[in-house]
Amino acid sequence: MRWFLFILFYILVDIYAFQAVKTITKSPLIYGFYVVISLMVLAGLIYELSFFGSSKMMQPPKMYFFGIFLAVFVPKLLLVIFMFGEDILRFFVGLFMKIYGSQGDFYMPSRRKFVSTIALGIAAIPFASLLYGMIQGKYDYRVLKYALEFDDLPDEFDGFTLTQISDVHCGSFDNRRKVEYAVNLINEQQSDIILFTGDLVNNTADELHDWKNLFSTLKAPQGIFSVLGNHDYGDYVKWKSASAKAENFRRLIDSQKEMGWDLLRNENRILERNGQQIAIVGVENWGENGFKQSGDLDKASEGISGNMFKILLSHDPSHWQSKVKTDRRNFQLTLSGHTHGMQFGIEIPGIIKWSPIKYRYKNWAGIYEEFGRYINVNRGFGYLGYPGRIGIWPEITVIQLKKKQNTV
Repeated sequence: MRWFLFILFYILVDIYAFQAVKTITKSPLIYGFYVVISLMVLAGLIYELSFFGSSKMMQPPKMYFFGIFLAVFVPKLLLVIFMFGEDILRFFVGLFMKIYGSQGDFYMPSRRKFVSTIALGIAAIPFASLLYGMIQGKYDYRVLKYALEFDDLPDEFDGFTLTQISDVHCGSFDNRRKVEYAVNLINEQQSDIILFTGDLVNNTADELHDWKNLFSTLKAPQGIFSVLGNHDYGDYVKWKSASAKAENFRRLIDSQKEMGWDLLRNENRILERNGQQIAIVGVENWGENGFKQSGDLDKASEGISGNMFKILLSHDPSHWQSKVKTDRRNFQLTLSGHTHGMQFGIEIPGIIKWSPIKYRYKNWAGIYEEFGRYINVNRGFGYLGYPGRIGIWPEITVIQLKKKQNTV
């Protein structure tokens, strides 16, 4: 029933938005083009909802339809807002003329061409942006570098560098050359360690098949460590049996080993330099709002002394906000992903950082600090759902750890 109501809503929006086109042109050719595009998108929408509406599998063809749907529908919504605002004004003008006019008749003024022209011009902005995000933005990789200071960082790790990537979602990729460029860009950072914070695939281990050799070329002197994200468990697939799901999960685990990645499943690894140590701690996915909660900090921290410097890998930043930042064991730095920055937003360093995802996650992109503890939320390497990015670009994070110098 809800899908029928959504389709009805789409049709009403489409018809209403068409009034703006009629105001500025009388061309049958343009009318026909508008109608054909609208009918094609409507047919695709009905097809997707009828045959795939209950499936959570996100494959490139479906994602591209979703992207095209957004590129067509969002501008029409903007047109409706403008047209509706103008219609309200026209109604009150007509009402005023009926009450105070000499004729006493209710007459609504005709639509003004310049309002429709402005509305169409503004609507063209999201249309162009959504297309750009699908064509170029999704592979517009950015290297973001930070230096963080800690009082309790061991001296031997002063200047230690780590590269974080997250949310690869390799089942979405459609351009090997672009992804190869990004993998080379990661290696070019020459960090001491590479840390991956979950969501290697969209749903199934098979998605990794064509990309495994490429991600195997990632190298770092201290190794590559990873954790699982909510998509890595295969929970969003309707499996034929529990054993099929378990086999899929086993193959994903084995693939990471074959790639040379050390997957941490509620466990830790100790790095040592000249007798001094830090811990890399990795938990399984722990999220709120219905996401899997398999992360176990107690188990992951076994064997670690309380005052050891710790870097925690936890896919979902809500874990840090709810549990980690106040944990008595003091996890000095947490690395997360998950949000993708919603793949849409506005970021101008030092001026504005905004995305709709901020209304769901307090920590959604970049560095945050509370109680002297830090979290970095990586904006994601890949994409999911909408096959593009606008304003929130795919990210490779490089963090240098620094020993805070005491000043007198």
